[in-house]
Amino acid sequence: MTLVKFNNRTRNTAPYFNNVFDSLFSEALNKNLTINKVPGVNILESETDYKIELAAPGLTKEDFQINLKKDTLSVWAEKKTTETEEKKDYTRKEFDYYSFARSFVLPESVDGEKIAAEYVNGILNITIGKKDDSASATKEIKVS
Repeated sequence: MTLVKFNNRTRNTAPYFNNVFDSLFSEALNKNLTINKVPGVNILESETDYKIELAAPGLTKEDFQINLKKDTLSVWAEKKTTETEEKKDYTRKEFDYYSFARSFVLPESVDGEKIAAEYVNGILNITIGKKDDSASATKEIKVS
């Protein structure tokens, strides 16, 4: 037996078959929207650093793993369920625990020693410092 969900707002104003199609199409659209589980990213550049803002609500700072390998910054996150959580019999469940991975190729101007991360209000903020090229930008060359 399949449970058919109805939109009660239109149930009394529209024919019965419209409600069946509404529930079928809304489920299909919701399934397609949840396929992309990679969080959105904003990248900002200033004179002294780069900032990466990664939207990942519902996680904690312990869920993240950030690595730098050569010129690639990788961010992983995995939300794990604990076995002590109560099992519930949902009729419909649209949010769940998930994992994702994002990688960013960094430019040569990045200083790998000046990377910091902070997770505040569902946003992972990664600050990546730039190399201080002011000393090497102006160099006097003597003619011998």
